[in-house]
Amino acid sequence: MEVVVRGGITGFTQEILAGTHALTADEPVSVGGNDAGPTPYEFLLAALGACTSMTVAMYARRKAWPLIGITVRLRHSRFHAQDCADCETRQAMLDRIERDIQFHGGLSSEQRDKLLEIADKCPVHQTLTSKIEIQTRLV
Repeated sequence: MEVVVRGGITGFTQEILAGTHALTADEPVSVGGNDAGPTPYEFLLAALGACTSMTVAMYARRKAWPLIGITVRLRHSRFHAQDCADCETRQAMLDRIERDIQFHGGLSSEQRDKLLEIADKCPVHQTLTSKIEIQTRLV
């Protein structure tokens, strides 16, 4: 799997090629962008939300539970770390993603609780909460 991102030297608009799909990323006009597409953080939230919904739906299908839909709402924020253990060596800001999940259908409270637990097992959630190594090289 490869994603290609191309951009110019003016503005923030980026062309994204993901497989056979063409997408656009940008920043809002208020920060110098053209608002031609979602911001990079909105794409990050979309990835987590989509993966969450897909994972929960797959689990409910396997169990033949009466789930008929999922709504995932996400927000990203940065906040100052009060008791940051290594603030001397790192920026004292932490990222927070708030994820609200709504299950539609006649589920029991036990089924809802289990689906909420399964939401944390989606692969994107697992990636975001793990140690990530990014290797960068000039080509």
